[in-house]
Amino acid sequence: MNGEVKYLFKHLIYSSRPFGFDQSILNGIMVTSVNNNKRDQITGALICRSDLYLQYLEGPTESIDETFNKIKHDDRHVEITVLKEGVHAKRLFPKWAMRDDPVRSWMWSREEIDSGALKSISSSDALNIFKRHSKILLST
Repeated sequence: MNGEVKYLFKHLIYSSRPFGFDQSILNGIMVTSVNNNKRDQITGALICRSDLYLQYLEGPTESIDETFNKIKHDDRHVEITVLKEGVHAKRLFPKWAMRDDPVRSWMWSREEIDSGALKSISSSDALNIFKRHSKILLST
């Protein structure tokens, strides 16, 4: 062992359905999230549209747990489902206190979401969505 200590980041992926979604609500979420996440050393991405929030959070365990607890009590989210939790040594979104992106065409149609696509997604498939998403961001 070379004496190097590796820090592990917690990551959490959840989905929810927006309640009362419009651009002003999304803008409010983003402003608050960026400020709070910078303070709490959280990075991540929010994929959203009027029928879906899909969020990836990464950072110190306590910060992730506190943030997710706030989300669970936020009335702008309904049907919150944890898709994956885990730890890793390297952030997927190291430069994004919170990145807002639309649902990409390779993800799901509205009909697939309405039919329960997120109820059957595996934790590894959920993580792969954000791995692919982070590679797209790095190439742009």
